[in-house]
Amino acid sequence: RFKMFLTDRLAPAPAQRQILATLTPQHLYTAAGELGLTESQMAQYIAEFLSLPYLPLLDPDAVALGVFPPPFCKTNQVVAIHDTPSELACVLSNPFNWELLDILKRWKESSQPLKLIVTEPQNIIALFEDRALLDKKAAARTAILEAARQHEQEQRQAAAAAAMREPDEESGPIIALANQLIEHAYAMGASDIHIEPKEHEVVIRYRIDGHLRVVNRLPHPWLIRPLVSRLKIMSDLDIVERRLPQDGRITFKHFSSKGADCDVRIATAPMLHGEKVVLRLLDKRRAILPLSELGFSPRHLAIYREKIKTPYGMILHVGPTGSGKSMTLYAALNELQSPDINIQTIEDPIEYTLPEINQLQVNPEIGLTFHKALRSFLRQDPDVILVGEMRDRETADLAVEAALTGHLLFSTLHTNDAASTIARLIDMGIEPFLVSSSLILICAQRLLRRLCPQCKEAYTPSAHEKRLVGVPAAAPLTLYRAKGCQACHGIGYKGRVGVYEILVPDDTIRKGISQGNLTTEELKRIAVEQCQMTTLYWDAMDKVRAGVCSLEEALTKIRKDEFDSRPSWLLEEFGQVRGQSSVEHAATIFL
Repeated sequence: RFKMFLTDRLAPAPAQRQILATLTPQHLYTAAGELGLTESQMAQYIAEFLSLPYLPLLDPDAVALGVFPPPFCKTNQVVAIHDTPSELACVLSNPFNWELLDILKRWKESSQPLKLIVTEPQNIIALFEDRALLDKKAAARTAILEAARQHEQEQRQAAAAAAMREPDEESGPIIALANQLIEHAYAMGASDIHIEPKEHEVVIRYRIDGHLRVVNRLPHPWLIRPLVSRLKIMSDLDIVERRLPQDGRITFKHFSSKGADCDVRIATAPMLHGEKVVLRLLDKRRAILPLSELGFSPRHLAIYREKIKTPYGMILHVGPTGSGKSMTLYAALNELQSPDINIQTIEDPIEYTLPEINQLQVNPEIGLTFHKALRSFLRQDPDVILVGEMRDRETADLAVEAALTGHLLFSTLHTNDAASTIARLIDMGIEPFLVSSSLILICAQRLLRRLCPQCKEAYTPSAHEKRLVGVPAAAPLTLYRAKGCQACHGIGYKGRVGVYEILVPDDTIRKGISQGNLTTEELKRIAVEQCQMTTLYWDAMDKVRAGVCSLEEALTKIRKDEFDSRPSWLLEEFGQVRGQSSVEHAATIFL
């Protein structure tokens, strides 16, 4: 029946009909090429014929280890996965292998149906070709669960020997559990760890390349209290106070047995089922990337390098938390540093250590704030000052004063784009004429996930997608999308790249700021039309056209501008002019 099914679908040539006539279940995939099919297409036909689900990518994290022996899995091309937290399913390449099905039916309990999922052989083979990766993840998971089981066993033994008592945060398994969580996240390249108490479990999530992933579910909700207490002890926080949020810092190399040299920022907050903890990992060994490797386009890089060599003025980097502002600022300072200039920074926290730069960590508990530190810096003969963040009116006033009195000042703000930063400064109470006089450059930025270079998939975009990336419908264009492979753990993305919007105020903008008669949108229009500013959206689309990012990722992170903001270089590239009819513009916004 399956041969007849293939015949109907493929309409084979006479030679292919002969191949189909002699086709056996053992040679389904070896004959696929002669039938003009890929292994993936053959697997999809098998799944469609048998009404089974098809799995294009096999995530190593979902594999249920220890269910079947590896030699059995490799020989029969089958593996068990966690379909749900409590249910297992079998992924196999050949459901016509009746002997294998008999074995699987005997393995599965008779009261539960056997769930089968079809995938191509290469997906299963790849799991065993990279056993080191699989074993590493399995060992990390096993260690975390083993630490939880050991602690549970100790608690039961203690309860049997004495009266009920509070779980001990100094017990060996809890110490091992806390260390394992941080070391595992450090090895995976995570930036944050979320430890979240639920009613029946404790959920562990890592943020990797800007996206959160569930890596473990500890089925012991009572673990949250001793685990949080242990983390508080490591960061010198009050373990008795569970009703109020607390912030601290851990120098993890003092606790790690594997040499993980990273600092950890800890933030706790009381939730419904206990305290949630978020740990920010600051890898001290991570090298400061040069400006040329952060994602700046050649146009932006030339402007930025020119402006950071200005002797005085204010350069602001703006964007939400986690948009790469600190990395860009460190790269700029690293490029500026030399023995003949004095660079001093005020930070909270110091994320990266730069050997030739004077770095100060604020400490609000003793009164050492950004404002007081900046006031003292102005008496220490600085040439370049970095203020980690302008959080209040006093700090902003001093920063503007420093920029106008012969110092080059870098700082950050939390705003959406470059134009809205000017309105934000004025809202903070800074006089408009001081804003216009001190500003040299505003750099808004975001981080987008890079497509995995080993598996990104080319495709021809639709007319609507071409319009979104600024290309005429008739122009040839190839875009790329995520697929997934072993190198990127089946996600399709690997690493991140910066997207930038650089505003350099000209006389028209400075005059408008001083007079206070320009709205944020008018500032943005003038910057695009007169200052040749490339907005965040069009810088992202430039990276989409270059195959660095996917269109889906760019549209998820960056909002389309509300007017025709195409930069002049893009219009010249395709021989277009700015401006659309109101109908075309409305249609573009709607789409």
